[in-house]
Amino acid sequence: MNGFNNRKGALFMASAMAGFTINDAMTKMLTASLSVGQIMFVRGGLACLMIYALMRFQGIGLSLAPLRNGLVSTRVLCEMLSSVAYLSALSLIPLANASAILQSLPLAVTFGAAIFFREPVGWRRWLAIFAGFVGVMIIIKPGAEGFTAPALYVVACVFLAATRDLVTSRIHVATPSIVVTLLTAIGNTVAGAAIIPFQGGWQSIEPQVLALLVAAAALMFIGYQSIILAMRSGEISFIAPFRYSGLLWAIALGYILFGEVPDATMTLGMVIIVASGLYMFSRERKRRREARRA
Repeated sequence: MNGFNNRKGALFMASAMAGFTINDAMTKMLTASLSVGQIMFVRGGLACLMIYALMRFQGIGLSLAPLRNGLVSTRVLCEMLSSVAYLSALSLIPLANASAILQSLPLAVTFGAAIFFREPVGWRRWLAIFAGFVGVMIIIKPGAEGFTAPALYVVACVFLAATRDLVTSRIHVATPSIVVTLLTAIGNTVAGAAIIPFQGGWQSIEPQVLALLVAAAALMFIGYQSIILAMRSGEISFIAPFRYSGLLWAIALGYILFGEVPDATMTLGMVIIVASGLYMFSRERKRRREARRA
């Protein structure tokens, strides 16, 4: 049964990464026609409708009461800020670059758990975390020309998303995941509306652009639900490495849609980040096996 659940979880994780990365590619295309704020507002509003429809189907009522919980409200705020940072970067740097830096998220989560929650992290995993962050630095190329604002936006997104994930792990299980997802989508919609006036105001939306927005919202919805199902299906140490499949999607879509080809330096950074993450997951799996035997 564990093997079946792990395979099912891995499939859900791969589906989530495909959904998120194709959504990112569509969003990058949309930045040529609309501001980041307007994309967040329309896409977020459409996602809210889809999530609410699923909630009604499941017999779950809408309530804003969970926002009174500091952990839930902090999660929503972190998601809002990370979305603004990441979408702002997407319009300015290659899709694969942004995706590669984002792959350091598991390393940042482990780092945060060790610092703030005092979770045990051995010296090997500390080395993996350090190596992963070296990979990030290789990709963003520190220096007068390479250390650009868009790259820093993605780095900020990583730390905001890590905070979001750490806070999420402390939210009581009595709060339905889909309610948290809806509140997060509402937060993103509100954040988008708030920054529209500072980005040139509302722009007319052509039918083909609206179609892309609907597709992006649907893919984001699929990604949210798939990753929740993945995390609840099997062993996280087995499932989590499949998040790196998103990087393959990013490289392929970047080349097909935008003619982006990773250079040698960026490829080296990608390899280091992925290798560090896979090694860390491997050590975590071994540690859990040893704990079960004890």
